[in-house]
Amino acid sequence: MTKPIELAENSKIQLDIKSLIGIIFGILSITGVWFTLTAEIATLQMDVARLRYNQSLNDEFRIKWPRGELGALPADGRQDLKIEYMEKELEEIYTILKELK
Repeated sequence: MTKPIELAENSKIQLDIKSLIGIIFGILSITGVWFTLTAEIATLQMDVARLRYNQSLNDEFRIKWPRGELGALPADGRQDLKIEYMEKELEEIYTILKELK
């Protein structure tokens, strides 16, 4: 039978330099991949949080804009003024037509 390996404070390990460099390179590669994946996950989580926030803003805008709760465009204000002016003009024309009858 083979003798079991005993480990003690005085135990020595013999490794050639290629194996040692390979082990160090492997550990560094694994840690690099770990940090890259962690950063990518954090970025994706932030993107999802931003998308959820933007979607809630979009829902609010989509509902409130047609109701006029979020204001109006400057072009709408000018158009409203023109419509009011035209209504007054039409009223004057109707009164003139009634007088002519």
